[in-house]
Amino acid sequence: MIDDRNVTAVRAEDESGSFGILTGHADLLTALNVSIVSWHGANDNARYCAVRRGVLSVTNGNEVAIATREAVPGDDLECLEQVVLAEFHKRLDAERASRTESLQLQMKTIRQIIRYLRPDRPGAIEGGP
Repeated sequence: MIDDRNVTAVRAEDESGSFGILTGHADLLTALNVSIVSWHGANDNARYCAVRRGVLSVTNGNEVAIATREAVPGDDLECLEQVVLAEFHKRLDAERASRTESLQLQMKTIRQIIRYLRPDRPGAIEGGP
């Protein structure tokens, strides 16, 4: 969770493209794409956060909130890119391994069902299981 009270500008991206938010912005609710959200504080330092989708809301013209399941914050955009790419690759590998295990389990189950239903199996009754 990031709670930065001295933000002067926010930049984000939704389906319609990139947009900016300044103090006094109209209330807004939008779904974010996989993107980088950036903001500037009172000292004009840029901060960044990579988000993998989410919902951004602006309330009362001065409160910006983002709800997302996956976010990686950072102060250096180049370092953030490397960290995010490494994290995405790690998750992709884990998803692949999980899919492979799931497919192997499905195939094992199908083989067991076929073995059980095969009429020539020992102890099988003609016309029944």
